[in-house]
Amino acid sequence: MKNAVTALLGRVEFPVLLAGLVIAGGLWGFEELMEVARSTTPHAFDTEILLAFREAGHPDSPVGPLWLEGVIRDITSLGSFVVLALITTATIVYLLLIRRWTSALLVFVSIAGGQLLSSLLKLEVDRPRPELVSHLVTETSLSFPSGHAMLSAVTYLTLGSLASRFLHGRTARIYVLALAVMTTLLVGASRVYLGVHWPSDVLAGWCAGFAWAMVCWLVARALQHRKAVEE
Repeated sequence: MKNAVTALLGRVEFPVLLAGLVIAGGLWGFEELMEVARSTTPHAFDTEILLAFREAGHPDSPVGPLWLEGVIRDITSLGSFVVLALITTATIVYLLLIRRWTSALLVFVSIAGGQLLSSLLKLEVDRPRPELVSHLVTETSLSFPSGHAMLSAVTYLTLGSLASRFLHGRTARIYVLALAVMTTLLVGASRVYLGVHWPSDVLAGWCAGFAWAMVCWLVARALQHRKAVEE
């Protein structure tokens, strides 16, 4: 049995194995965090982290210098629907102009599918926004999972993996993917600082977003190997 497992792992390429681990970990993490979101009282983990971003005894005053709040607002806008839609549209139009029809379709399905999945998950869990601290931006949608965190992961990882196919050299590819991950993490953290999401909302958004992005990447990779996607 051990030899069979070893032989099977030997035939699986490392990126595919890593994607599978991300998907499994993301699904497991999301399920655990969903239990936290459905609890009738906020988890200590959520409240402690949310309050850590506020001055002690002043839930309306974020920590840090005055200019930091403006910087955080700028960062969080990178995960807004409008910005992500503009980036996605520009990418799809470019792919159509260079006649990469299948790649354009895959980008649309990946990101639009992520948006639909995020909306359905919000309706399923039906968690209100935190009221423990003041909101530094106005939000009206439900809280779990964080749409900014999830859709940033889906969009930037999808576009990052697409861009890496056009780059030569391992260093350049790692840089682009690391930049996509870093942007996703910064957007998610900004939502907690602004007080519009519980930390568990953001973690769940990352879990779902990374898992969905890896599923779409595996599909694109399989189609590419079958010559269904343009090189």
